[in-house]
Amino acid sequence: MIRLSRPIALALSVLALLVVDPFVASAQPPPSLSEISERLDDLYRSRASIARMEIEIVTPNRTRSMRIRAWSRGENRSLIRIEAPARERGTATLRRDRNLWNFLPRISRTIRVPPSMMLSGWMGSDLTNDDLVRSSSLEDDFDGSVVGPDPEGRGWLIRYEARPGTVGLWRRIETVVNQAGTIPIESRYYDRRMRLARTMTYSEVREMDGRRIPTVLTIQPNDRPGHRTVMRYVDLDFDASVSESTFSLSELEQQR
Repeated sequence: MIRLSRPIALALSVLALLVVDPFVASAQPPPSLSEISERLDDLYRSRASIARMEIEIVTPNRTRSMRIRAWSRGENRSLIRIEAPARERGTATLRRDRNLWNFLPRISRTIRVPPSMMLSGWMGSDLTNDDLVRSSSLEDDFDGSVVGPDPEGRGWLIRYEARPGTVGLWRRIETVVNQAGTIPIESRYYDRRMRLARTMTYSEVREMDGRRIPTVLTIQPNDRPGHRTVMRYVDLDFDASVSESTFSLSELEQQR
């Protein structure tokens, strides 16, 4: 039997631990929860922004695509308008503070969306109204905690629980961020019965207007095999000039 000196045995034990747990190897402490939440809330918005996105909606029977344009101003103003296909052109969604409206040009009607419908699907996709207008805030509407290293070694696992009395929000969101806490990798959304409702993955990280962000979001509903929605950012201007008048009902109903 070979006896190792105590220093050598200790070094081998530490080496084995590093191989098993990459987080010990990096010795990187978790980022602060407030920094992570603020980063996630503001990932795609700024003082004022304009974005173009392409959305692909996949079902077992068919695949359809949309092109949309979105304007935002701060945390409480959003306007989303469909540019293509032609049959849905002009359909738009407006958010002012906690108020939300949909404009349907085919029937020339504006419909107010109640808070209880924020998690309803948008235009037959797996996106919700809240996904599009970003009405909820991780910092304001959820209690969060850093659970620890992601079991798959991708980064840190963050858990958000909806605060009591909130309406129209997921009960729990579990998000995996990279080790720096700056880029989301995956989010799992749980309904009011604590059932996993969907998984959102973030990919194709690249720089847009000076910010590194995931440019592709893929949503996979848990209860509908063969369904998914992919939203791709085509361009995003974080320093746009967007007037307050953009976020009015009259502007919402403009069929451009």
